[in-house]
Amino acid sequence: MNTADQYLKAIYLAQRLEDGPASTGTLADLLEVSPASVNEMIGKLEDRELVDHEKYKGASLTDEGLERAHDALQTYCIIERFLANVLEVEEFRDEARALESVIDDTVAERLDTIIDRPDQCPDCFDAEADCCELLELEAGGHAD
Repeated sequence: MNTADQYLKAIYLAQRLEDGPASTGTLADLLEVSPASVNEMIGKLEDRELVDHEKYKGASLTDEGLERAHDALQTYCIIERFLANVLEVEEFRDEARALESVIDDTVAERLDTIIDRPDQCPDCFDAEADCCELLELEAGGHAD
């Protein structure tokens, strides 16, 4: 997954959080970058027709952008689930964030064959909690 895909994923999640276009401030917070960096990337994504941006309103995904964002979120969920359930990494969320930019589709597909990913993935991802709802339940179940 590349940087553009990480931005698309963030826009997707921000749109769910804000129930509308994703604001620059929200994206900067989600991605832990400056608003100027967000604006620069939004411009690039708009040039590639992945995002529609309206000044003072925010960014919205085009159909192609939405598809890529959905794929990026699914890849992130696969990494997160692999780290949590297979490798039992305690800080799996931090590790997943660090790895998502370097794991390509082929590796994600192979990881997906060895994890038990629910059919509703990645729609089970809770944008507000910034985690998979089902993975949280499983983690909670192991901790008791």
